[in-house]
Amino acid sequence: MARIAGVDIPREKQVLFSLQYIYGIGPSRSRKILERTGIKPDTSVDKLTEDEVNRLREVIDREFRVEGELRKEVNLNIKRLIDIGSYRGLRHRRSLPVRGQRTRTNARTKRGSRKTVAGRGQRRGMSKK
Repeated sequence: MARIAGVDIPREKQVLFSLQYIYGIGPSRSRKILERTGIKPDTSVDKLTEDEVNRLREVIDREFRVEGELRKEVNLNIKRLIDIGSYRGLRHRRSLPVRGQRTRTNARTKRGSRKTVAGRGQRRGMSKK
């Protein structure tokens, strides 16, 4: 396996897709990196020469913020929102959706599994038929 930015990228996949295993590199960034290094996107990782792997490492380290550095920056941004008391920070603190999604239904991933609440079933004063 080739090790780039502290991540072992899969050998049997094409370079275009295996670069996306690095946090902070998606499809478009992967294409840009391959353009700058002059590597064909359909080349398999195990067919890359040592020189090509070094060029990939160099471009990624020099031009892009990836992995630990990027995760740290994202976490600091969220912490800053919480500290200044913004609405977005409040939503982060309460583990609720931040970008205006509804929470009456859906939002299960963010809110966690359902919790049973007393008195939610049959309404008072209603009789069973």
